[in-house]
Amino acid sequence: MADPTSLEADADDFIKRAQHFENAKDFDLAVFYYAEAVQAWLNARNAGSTNPDILTLARSYTKHAEELVEKRDAAGSAVKVPQQNMEVERAKCLLNEALEADEQDNTVDALNLYSQAIEVLLKVRNETNDRAFREKVERLARQALERAEALKSAVKSPPLSKASCARTSSHRSRSGEGGNYTRNELRVLRKTSTINGREYLPFLDVVDSHERFAFAQPFMDQHGLIALSSKQRSSFVKWVRPSDFLNDPTMIITVSCFPIRQTCVTDCSFVASMAVAAQYERRFKKRLITNIIYPQKKNGEPVYNPCGKYMVKLHLNGVPRKIIIDDRLPMGYHDELLCSFSTNKNELWVSLLEKAYMKVMGGYDFPGSNSNIDLHALTGWIPERISIKSSGTNEFDADREFRRLEKRFHRGHCLVTVATGLLTPEVEQRSGLVPTHAYALLDMRQVDQTRLLLLKNPWSRTRWKGNFSDLDTEHWTPEMQRKLDYDLNSARYVDNGVFWIDYKSLLYFFDVFYINWNPELFPYTTCVHSEWSASEGPRKDVYSFANNPQYTLEVQAKSQAPVWVLLTRHITNKNDFAHNNEFIGLVVYKDIQSRKVYHPNDPVPLKDSVRINSPHCLIQLVQEPGNVTYTLVVSQYEKNVTIQYTLRAYSTAPMRFSPIIDPYTVTKTMNGEWKGETAAGCQNYANFHNNPTFELVWPNNEADNQVLVEVRGPRDFAIGFTWDVVSLTNSSPLNTARSLSTGNYRRGYTMLEMAGLSGGRYKVTVATFEPLQEGPFILSVKSTRPLTLSRLQ
Repeated sequence: MADPTSLEADADDFIKRAQHFENAKDFDLAVFYYAEAVQAWLNARNAGSTNPDILTLARSYTKHAEELVEKRDAAGSAVKVPQQNMEVERAKCLLNEALEADEQDNTVDALNLYSQAIEVLLKVRNETNDRAFREKVERLARQALERAEALKSAVKSPPLSKASCARTSSHRSRSGEGGNYTRNELRVLRKTSTINGREYLPFLDVVDSHERFAFAQPFMDQHGLIALSSKQRSSFVKWVRPSDFLNDPTMIITVSCFPIRQTCVTDCSFVASMAVAAQYERRFKKRLITNIIYPQKKNGEPVYNPCGKYMVKLHLNGVPRKIIIDDRLPMGYHDELLCSFSTNKNELWVSLLEKAYMKVMGGYDFPGSNSNIDLHALTGWIPERISIKSSGTNEFDADREFRRLEKRFHRGHCLVTVATGLLTPEVEQRSGLVPTHAYALLDMRQVDQTRLLLLKNPWSRTRWKGNFSDLDTEHWTPEMQRKLDYDLNSARYVDNGVFWIDYKSLLYFFDVFYINWNPELFPYTTCVHSEWSASEGPRKDVYSFANNPQYTLEVQAKSQAPVWVLLTRHITNKNDFAHNNEFIGLVVYKDIQSRKVYHPNDPVPLKDSVRINSPHCLIQLVQEPGNVTYTLVVSQYEKNVTIQYTLRAYSTAPMRFSPIIDPYTVTKTMNGEWKGETAAGCQNYANFHNNPTFELVWPNNEADNQVLVEVRGPRDFAIGFTWDVVSLTNSSPLNTARSLSTGNYRRGYTMLEMAGLSGGRYKVTVATFEPLQEGPFILSVKSTRPLTLSRLQ
């Protein structure tokens, strides 16, 4: 829960900043900080502050900010930073990194960086006519030169080796990536590091926190400029760096959702995701969005880099990964940025975060996404999708969901966005809502019997026109305005895309809630990264899970415990992301008797998810006290391609997670056919013995042979088989059964798994339930020891 005392202290700090900028005639920033102070006071009141003056202060400074709005035009336009000043700032960056390398006794890197800084400073000195400026530059160069000479005299500098050259390149060399990953996991993560033809390596805190950011010349991304969308190209004039159009470029002035504005890039879900993450960071004083941008100060605060290089940490394809970008941004005919930006003059974080994500996604011509995917990439928080428009068995419980979300939202357990579906032009005009559009959820309240939500349109304009909009005088009674700290008259004058909407209207006009849950709610988490080949098993798994990846999850709960499992499919190209042709799902079984699951509905699943064409599929369970073993089965609808995936489990109770691995080392396969008299039907028919029959021989004297026998046939046929002992080589087998069968005949697939068998000869008779059903079949036998398989008839 947010601390009201801390929020009031924030408000006081914002007022001081606002007054400072107002005195300096910087009315843009003054208005921004007055608005932030008012918001902080209102948040403090909502969090339980007992200060009786809060509303008076909020209204007073709101009025003052409105008066300043009229003066903003007098502030003049931004002036770009002089080129020589920028070169000095780059030299300072080089010096800072040189000092860091110096402190770490990295002499080779330190000397190289000092030399580059001196070269830049001498160039500036020779080009300036300003005497005072020249003296300042010479002083910096002299200090760098003295330290470099001291290093040279203290040690004999070794020649630059290949390793040291790598350390001074724009991407420093990485130490081992092994960690606790298996060889197969490393192979999967390496394969899915290449996204849209570019490699994005896993982010390693120890290594990547020392990434080099200082250069003598403005940094240029080795991958070149990002592809523009058609809408951007129609207005594009040039690429600009922040120093080309801002007088004081700053990474973050104050973390806030309100200045974030989407423009011509079709990434409303990502912009809405940035907004809710910023709002969370502001309310709960926890770095969520600012801690993924580098370079940073020692306290973790990201900073503007005059050298133009940035690194962003995004959660992609199973792990956090490093995205390197430069600071070039697209600008249009009217000196406007053709990307999302912060309306706070000089603030850069919005534009640079968007650029990093768009780079990974293949360019600004973004195919569209949803906030579950985008917030997971930004934060790593667990994605849950709740459809408002229920279908089938997934009935939406409006009362339960509001109570659950309101409670969790105010405790800081989750981030929430909502999205509209298709709307007719008439509904769009009447409601003020944008079709297939994401909105950030900033607040939830219940006032008496009325449930309300505060939403933000990423465009920072175009608001709701229905109940509780700024046009609604019926529902906005004086009492309701007072309880929600809302001024209807003021709201009418400023359309910033933020509006209240009643819950009933939201359920009518919106389609879905996207919720991302804080993984820190779960003290225990474990995961595996793996691959499922398209060649393994049939295209559809309707009748058989024999070839599906399966896992065992053992949970030991002393009290009731949530158990969540998230399946994430790795995506490596833009077309896959745009078309979403692959449907994935999870099926969960509880305390089954067999080693693994072969038949999807035998035993009956505890939970069977809908197969969805999203990268993320979440299963949520609640376990009662006790020890439970879950079997998790990865499923696809019409498997077409090999997929790589991450399966991650979360719980408040200890757990063990492991893949179910087949013990078999030998596989024998034979094709057969029911035709004519060999299509004799099941044991109910006299001619059963005419069915295709095979002999299996283990040429050993062991008593613990293990075997899996499978038969696949036409889906229209119910099939089965019998297993009979012919002769044994060991008189004391662990399994003494002389004859077994698959039991109920099943459509398309049947199996029998046996252990503790003696060496010797066995007979397998394969049948359809009804006679005269002609068609092909495949008999597969897997064993822990060598065997032979032959046809008898």
